[in-house]
Amino acid sequence: MIDRSSCGYVPRNEYTKSGKKNERARRIEWEHVIPAENFGRQFSCWRDGDAACVDSKGKAYKGRKCCEKVSKEFRIMQANMHNLQPAIGELNADRSNYRFDFELPTTGQYGMCQFEVDFKADRARVREELRGVIARTYLYFNKQYGMKLSKQEMQKYEAWNKTYPPSAWEIERNKRILHVQGSGNAFISAEAK
Repeated sequence: MIDRSSCGYVPRNEYTKSGKKNERARRIEWEHVIPAENFGRQFSCWRDGDAACVDSKGKAYKGRKCCEKVSKEFRIMQANMHNLQPAIGELNADRSNYRFDFELPTTGQYGMCQFEVDFKADRARVREELRGVIARTYLYFNKQYGMKLSKQEMQKYEAWNKTYPPSAWEIERNKRILHVQGSGNAFISAEAK
């Protein structure tokens, strides 16, 4: 449950289109900083499917569902703890698979939350303090898994990494993930390779 008064969060949609309470606006979810689609596209099971990806009616499928079934590497990437962060469910849903924008958010779309989704431009804007965390996640996936980043993305994430250094909590979290998962993010701490 979310204590809305602690952060000034106001749902964009208190109710769903069918009139039910928007349950995602009431819970915390584990969000992929890098959407599964962004790294999934590098797998043939995502793009083309696989012979093993056929439903009970004989219809072939591809994308996340197929890769989860046939690709151990995809499952490892999808479950990598460095890419998972807690987020309000509604923000997670609204962000979808949008890329992070250079611009800073304005407040108002979600109350006092410094988060904004530009649905027309397919972009999400986050408060400055999160930019370093985002950058180090993308840089880690680029190095760890060979996930492709455009030249512009590399420049943006390298700049964000330098401008917004790891906080004490990010360093501690990295140590805990190293202990549990067995791999640390060297962009956060050199000893966590």
